[in-house]
Amino acid sequence: MNRFTYALLAALLLTGCSGMPENMPDPENITSLDRCPSSPNCVSSADDPGDSHYIAPIRIQGDPGAAWQALQDMLDEDRSFEIVASNERYIRAVATTKILRFKDDVEFLLDRAAGTIGMRSASRIGYSDLGKNRSRMEDLRARMIEAGVAASP
Repeated sequence: MNRFTYALLAALLLTGCSGMPENMPDPENITSLDRCPSSPNCVSSADDPGDSHYIAPIRIQGDPGAAWQALQDMLDEDRSFEIVASNERYIRAVATTKILRFKDDVEFLLDRAAGTIGMRSASRIGYSDLGKNRSRMEDLRARMIEAGVAASP
């Protein structure tokens, strides 16, 4: 690659913003996840199916409490995540990419009645994330399926 290609790639990655607002509401008052902005660096189960930002929620298999605990354990064990707020139905975390150390905001919302865990992952900076937010969330889903606490979408 030449310098122009690197400069173009950097400009695409660093233009725009879709992260969480600085003054997030109290986790106890969160009842739904936000939809994504128009930039392609976010996925959310709150978006409409068919929308490019949509990602299916995690379908719980078995006990919702066990699935919720398994998710928390996975986030705790994965050094790329830092849980910054959590309660019995909501988790907010910051994920840091390995190479460039970009920070992405990640949220999960447990819906015991529906048997699902909604999820959202959004880059704080940049216009494109080259699919990192979606792959991160699909990796967590796969790990939960492998652990036997989630079903395929």
